Amino acid sequence: MVSSLNIILGIAFQLLLGVKSSMVNLNNNGYDGVVIAINPSVPEDEKLIQNIKEMVLEASTYLFHATKQRVYFRNVSILVPMTWKTKPEYLIPKQESYDQADVIVADPYLKYGDDPYTLQYGQCGQKGQYIHFTPNFLLTDNLPIYGPRGRVFVHEWAHLRWGVFDEYNVDRPFYISRRNTIEATRCSTHITGLNVVLKECKGGSCITRPCRRDSLTGLYEAKCTFIPEKSQTAKESIMFMQNFNSVVEFCTRKTHNTEAPNLQNKMCNHRSTWDIIMGSDDFQNVSPMKGMDPPAPPTFSLLRSKQRVVCLVLDKSGSMAAEDRLIRMKQAAELYLIQIIEKGSLVGMVTFENVAQIKNYLTEITDDNAYQKITANLPQEASGGTSICNGLKAGFQAITHDNQNTSGSEIILLTDGEDSEISLCFEEVKQSGAIIHTIALGPSAARELETLSNMTGGYRFYANKGTSGLIDAFSRISSRSGNISQQAIQLESKALNISGRKWINGTVPVDSTIGNDTFFVVTWTMQKPEILLQDPKGKKYKTPDFKEDKLNIRSTRLQIPGIAETGTWTYSLLNNDINSQMLTVTVTSRARSPTTLPVIADAHMSQNTAHFPSPLIVYARVSQGFLPVLGINVTAIIENEDGHQVTLELWDNGAGADTVKNDGIYSRYFTDYHGNGRYSLKVRAQARKNTARLNLRHHQNKAIYIPGYAENVGTIIANPPKPEVKDNVTKPGGGGGDIIRVVSGGTFTVSGVPADNHNPTPMFPPGKIKDLEAKFKGDHIQLSWTAPGNSLDKGKASCYVMRISKCFLDLQEDFDKAALVNTSSLTPKKAGSVEIFEFKPESFKIENGTKFHIAIKAINEANLTSEVSNIAQATKFIPSQKPSAPNLCTNISAFSLAVWGLAVIAIYILN
Repeated sequence: MVSSLNIILGIAFQLLLGVKSSMVNLNNNGYDGVVIAINPSVPEDEKLIQNIKEMVLEASTYLFHATKQRVYFRNVSILVPMTWKTKPEYLIPKQESYDQADVIVADPYLKYGDDPYTLQYGQCGQKGQYIHFTPNFLLTDNLPIYGPRGRVFVHEWAHLRWGVFDEYNVDRPFYISRRNTIEATRCSTHITGLNVVLKECKGGSCITRPCRRDSLTGLYEAKCTFIPEKSQTAKESIMFMQNFNSVVEFCTRKTHNTEAPNLQNKMCNHRSTWDIIMGSDDFQNVSPMKGMDPPAPPTFSLLRSKQRVVCLVLDKSGSMAAEDRLIRMKQAAELYLIQIIEKGSLVGMVTFENVAQIKNYLTEITDDNAYQKITANLPQEASGGTSICNGLKAGFQAITHDNQNTSGSEIILLTDGEDSEISLCFEEVKQSGAIIHTIALGPSAARELETLSNMTGGYRFYANKGTSGLIDAFSRISSRSGNISQQAIQLESKALNISGRKWINGTVPVDSTIGNDTFFVVTWTMQKPEILLQDPKGKKYKTPDFKEDKLNIRSTRLQIPGIAETGTWTYSLLNNDINSQMLTVTVTSRARSPTTLPVIADAHMSQNTAHFPSPLIVYARVSQGFLPVLGINVTAIIENEDGHQVTLELWDNGAGADTVKNDGIYSRYFTDYHGNGRYSLKVRAQARKNTARLNLRHHQNKAIYIPGYAENVGTIIANPPKPEVKDNVTKPGGGGGDIIRVVSGGTFTVSGVPADNHNPTPMFPPGKIKDLEAKFKGDHIQLSWTAPGNSLDKGKASCYVMRISKCFLDLQEDFDKAALVNTSSLTPKKAGSVEIFEFKPESFKIENGTKFHIAIKAINEANLTSEVSNIAQATKFIPSQKPSAPNLCTNISAFSLAVWGLAVIAIYILN
């Protein structure tokens, strides 16, 4: 039973795909649809375009040989921003956009270097989000530091497309091998070099000294650096140092270094990068091409972003009269037009039932009069059937009426009805080049809606009876141009059921990164409430200050003049009705200034569909610019079609579903399925009492910065030092204060849930422990790790099974045969807690250089067992009184750790 469940879990993880709408396809060995997009803040530079083309040309040939003649780049689109001048060669984009691009070109936030990296936070083998190159990386000569740009692109493409990880580790640059030698963390071990401390570098050459060993860890001191030799013969690996001429392959099963404490071993269970790549979807039906000569060079399309064009296509059929759906739609649409859509956008509107009617051709949103022309035409009554195709066709007509093109335009389609003929217009939708965002309202909305979003790269939402669901969906549909300072940010979205004649109070913090164009909106279901709002300095706004809509859609709003005060805003609402009623509070704002990037939150599920009992992962990213925001309390609310809600606290602790600790990605497993159909995701990200901070050293999954090279028997030729980050963390926006963000994560669809799925027995074993650490403490070994749950990362396990061996392979290959550690005194804590356990390895003789490997399994109440944890190592040393410090060449000799004389500790994790 246990093995079968582990197989199910493993298959589920392999099938998890990110929801980012990449347009890349692999056809007949060639990648089509690769999009490289340039941020609007990047100045126009023809050289940038040329260098991107040269990089891709070089990468295509390198990729072809690295994959043993299997794949190459065939068609690539380069998307330039609207801020660049028009040119005859620039085409109109279709679904291509900056936010959905595979590669983005943008300045780093806070000038901390130009390391190319991939935003990648999924499990092993899962696709990443995007590759980030800076303009400086593409325009300057970085050859000595990173190697040829085409090779760097292939390194990052492996992260993005195949979900492999780096084979170096900046935080653990050295480890103690099973041969009792100190080795640089690398793959393969055939890469040779020197381990030295760079004392002084002038004119490119350096004075060095040998590395000393740390008296606590037994490894080299923190300043010790591995300097690779200029001349190499090793062919692998591209995921370690792709810069060498000899390196043309990924590490294979034969050449992979399973001992190295790197992310590849941690995330992929010590499997080689080539094993993971060959197991990807891309390589399941691809055979090597005949001959060694690379295919034709890639072709490039130059695209230029256009003015944003949006058409609302809104259902007004008879079923929209139920549950106040028409009113809720009007409330959300009005909020979108007034508060969310960016100034300068072109907006039209269509309503439909059996037939469709164009209510507004495209109108440029410049001021209040512009949006009022549209809101005045929102439908006043519901009647008729549902023809989604008629609505979409009218939307296309509204867009093309004023010589606009449907390519790259957006349609927001909202409907609550079923329509058996929706598939009849799929081909027309595909040919239009438009992006269709779908909002399914209620449980009967057509099941094919998500197909429209999937085929066009649009967002997909589901809103149930709750009043705030529609507002959350509309608030999420902002511009994809990459200009974050223009985008509306939702600070609060809360539905409150208030008893008759009762007051309710609440607070909304406005932090130092936002405050421009700030709105407070209140809606009600029966009678307008009394409203009192107070800013951080004590200024009060009362009910008459709020502007009520003339269309009687039960909503009122207040736009804060100028820039909203930073600090905590307090509101009080009085239900004037004698009966209970539902009130909602929504607060939106924009960046405080064009030069201050706002803190933003984004959320999504690991995939758009799930089949019971496969687990999903909830992801939320909180960032400012490209930097992660830490110290945030992130909560996910997942709701099914029956209104059943599950609340999950998301974690950024590097355990369970979370890949890397403190990377600003908060995640958690989701397995609480209650019925089939659509589920919606909403995330609240909140920081109180100045807990939020920026992580300035965050980037994983990037091309390594080469400090220099060794040549001519020990001469060190140094590269320019990497820009130094003085502090690891700082406050977002340079200031403290509370932060709150509320964001919709869209919808996902679940199938296969049995009707009687109310059994409390866990469906899954405890999650794998990924952060086990070990160290000697006197004659005891102290272990620490993050507790898994009873079922993955939920609840708490029943017990632990801990085993110890002097041989790494004993635990990796046959855990159950290794010596058992007595854990009878150890009671598992709740998932996410830190566990600390000490024991004395009494059955082993401990002497100078004795090295132990320890691993753990967790067992739950159903007797289901987790995977084996990462394997931690503790080595006890007896250093001599005057330890020597020879300058070791990693390939020539290795220092035996058995020559030390007092008890010290060596620690590292074999992940």
